[in-house]
Amino acid sequence: MTQRSHRIPKAALAAAGALALTLSACGNGDGGGDGPVPAEDGELVPIEVGVLPIVDNAAIYLGQQEGFFEDEGLDLTLTQAQGGAALLPAVVGGDMDFGFSNVTSLVIAESQGLDIEILAGGSGTTGDPDEDFAAVVVPEDSDIQDIADLEGASIAVNTLSNISDSTISEAVEQAGGDPDSIEFVEMPFPDMAGALSNGTVDAAAAVEPFQTLILNDQARAIFSNYAYPVEDLTVAVWFTSGDYLENNPEVVEAFTRAIAESQRYADENPDAVREILPTYTDLDPEVIEQLTLSRYPAAVNRDSLQQINEISEKAGIINEQLDLEELFSDYTVTE
Repeated sequence: MTQRSHRIPKAALAAAGALALTLSACGNGDGGGDGPVPAEDGELVPIEVGVLPIVDNAAIYLGQQEGFFEDEGLDLTLTQAQGGAALLPAVVGGDMDFGFSNVTSLVIAESQGLDIEILAGGSGTTGDPDEDFAAVVVPEDSDIQDIADLEGASIAVNTLSNISDSTISEAVEQAGGDPDSIEFVEMPFPDMAGALSNGTVDAAAAVEPFQTLILNDQARAIFSNYAYPVEDLTVAVWFTSGDYLENNPEVVEAFTRAIAESQRYADENPDAVREILPTYTDLDPEVIEQLTLSRYPAAVNRDSLQQINEISEKAGIINEQLDLEELFSDYTVTE
């Protein structure tokens, strides 16, 4: 199958900063129906999915390569953005049909009233605070030795008031420290290595492949804020808009089945994940071999999302906890 990848138009990227985030849904399932989406004259139904050039998105590329979407009657186009901020408004605005986002962004989204529905898991923690695809890292000679030592530190995060700073704050509090004493500094992942080495920040919340690149440059990890304090965290998910689901239920069912199969395939075949990465990223082969891969869960862990709900309220990211039953559709794959 021919792999296609496109870039989001500049207009869509510019609109991203002006739009709020959201999520709405309820229910439990594995995609609903049991057959491919019907199409006129035997043609595949075209869908456009927003993706990122990151390790977390390997599953959908593998699913495309293995023909899982074609088997469901779908003609998949992958539209690549450099950051997740562009994907939510693109899906809500109808420029794309499906997208990928971390769960905190979706909790924020629901609190702001847009209409997005979670369909399946995207990436998940390994569950090991000492070996995960994300970690809080410090220079090798840093005085910071454990979570409690992060009290009073300056920590780089890629986005303020989101999944990294809120989970780090909760971990520090549980370790007996004062999270309000932490200074979080927003910066892109590629800039974190330089900021650590020149002392601009004391620590950085890095994800793969940046975690490996930083650790290879005289740094060490303190803990994974995806593996702790939330247990078995579903970090990111695949989603669509409420409007698209209402108008295209059979397509959404077919996509959910295909992405769930893709997630399972990636989770069971880590070598295939490493082999697919050079087709859509610029990662060096040596770095690819060193990466700590995420898990690729098909199902969304409801309990972990509830913990994110509570942490987000505690951190002041949302005004009040959400009713999580409204976060899932009838097609959502959950556990």
